[in-house]
Amino acid sequence: MEDVIFDMTRQSLWIATLISAPLLAVALVAGLAIGLLQALTSVQEMTLTFVPKVGAMMLVFWVSMSFMTSTLVTFFQRDLIPIIEGR
Repeated sequence: MEDVIFDMTRQSLWIATLISAPLLAVALVAGLAIGLLQALTSVQEMTLTFVPKVGAMMLVFWVSMSFMTSTLVTFFQRDLIPIIEGR
């Protein structure tokens, strides 16, 4: 029983990493690009870093929402629900 719990925990963490990777990658790239732009132009405006990063993350979330949903549904249907039902 312990091995099943550890395996489910490992798979859950992997799914969480897989689902969050697109959003984190876009936040990293947008933050790096905006930071570089601010360093080159000497403009130090706080909203300049926040608004484009949030906008890019919302766009990527909207685009990758079907991937996230299908990944979670597959994980639940294939792995988690059979364990809960006792199969």
